[in-house]
Amino acid sequence: MPAMAFLDGKPSILYGTQGGEGQPQTQTALITRVVHYGMNPQQAVSAPRRVWGRTWGEPTEELKVEERVGSEVCNALSKAGHVVRKVSAYDGVMGHAHMIQINEHGFRIGGTDPRCDGAAIGW
Repeated sequence: MPAMAFLDGKPSILYGTQGGEGQPQTQTALITRVVHYGMNPQQAVSAPRRVWGRTWGEPTEELKVEERVGSEVCNALSKAGHVVRKVSAYDGVMGHAHMIQINEHGFRIGGTDPRCDGAAIGW
């Protein structure tokens, strides 16, 4: 699912995800990490993920979190009533994402997801 964010009327961040119902969740996490937390594209796509609901055809409705998410966070989510399932670090069930950011000087900065094959190459 492709997306583009604009800054002052110009393309600023281009990114895409795959992963079923997790796509809009991942897109929201990616743009939030860059805009609100100042991460670069590689940091944003590599950071731990969580996905609620069905992914890749799995019929479950649970909150999947990568094992890199702290136990205190998972415990708090469980206490709040969520069914939490930890998955391995960089698990493909979290979907895949890639991102390009165009900075104020026009330079492109890319990030590729360690959960899949990909490369950010410039020339």
